[in-house]
Amino acid sequence: MKHLLSILDLNKKEILDLINLAIKIKKHPEKYKNKAFEKVLLTFFELPSLRTELSFDTAMFQMNGEVIDYHSESSPWAQGKESIEDVAKVVSKYCNLVMIRMRDHDEFVKFAKNSKIPVINGLTNYEHPCQILSDSMTIYEKKGKLKGLKLAYFGDANNNVTHSLIYASALLGINITICCPSKKEFLPNPNVLKNSVKICKKTKSKVTVTHNIKEAAKNADIIYTDSWFPYRIPKSQYKERAKILKPFQVNEKVMSYAKKNAIFMHCLPALRGYEITKDIIDGKQSIVFDQASNRLPMQKAIIIKLFNKV
Repeated sequence: MKHLLSILDLNKKEILDLINLAIKIKKHPEKYKNKAFEKVLLTFFELPSLRTELSFDTAMFQMNGEVIDYHSESSPWAQGKESIEDVAKVVSKYCNLVMIRMRDHDEFVKFAKNSKIPVINGLTNYEHPCQILSDSMTIYEKKGKLKGLKLAYFGDANNNVTHSLIYASALLGINITICCPSKKEFLPNPNVLKNSVKICKKTKSKVTVTHNIKEAAKNADIIYTDSWFPYRIPKSQYKERAKILKPFQVNEKVMSYAKKNAIFMHCLPALRGYEITKDIIDGKQSIVFDQASNRLPMQKAIIIKLFNKV
């Protein structure tokens, strides 16, 4: 585990090892309080963040490390005055680890290729591995297993969370059904589906794309959704997108098709009344704040693994 750029940087065992380590850290955080001693994490943000920034900062502070929060508006790179390759080489001279949250996944990969220190994907337009690793941990805590579960995702499926969720499900043997509009702009990336189908053959699981709400939710163990309005979407498109995505809203009807003990997940931020109704996200089946809470022990586990300090 040199970098964490994608869920596909990990195999099934490595994901399970991270989950088990994160659970141990959660139970006994005091045992890991010096794992980042005298280490420096640079967090580099081009996009807004709440959970990612706070969980990584807190993780380093609680493990006796230091954090430098660096936002792109003050970077020569963002102003076109320095290449991302040169930025990576300079950062490598000062810090021990870097977490980057930026739009362009290809630019992010350029940084990683020129970095001499471990690089973590804190979100790009293609994947969000840290979120889905902590989500996998949360599912395991709630369900006691991963393999053989059915996860149904509703809404805009052409996004980073969905892509990482598809990859993780395939690797872990979770049967994932994507329920979204039939328009290309809302469908998962074809390469993600192609890669995942190959993995599913080995793990004996399935990835399915459907536009049928009932078919998707039927007997699901987990119902998952995400924002209809990601960072890349201008506000001028919100009204039209909401109209197209409205039939894929997670509400009482959708949850009624799932198993009675199904859990509801959302990576947040959420807009009640759009992708999710208030009664579901604030109801008994919702575990969205458990998801958010688990970002902290999972970030610690990722940091420790990249430092090889287990």
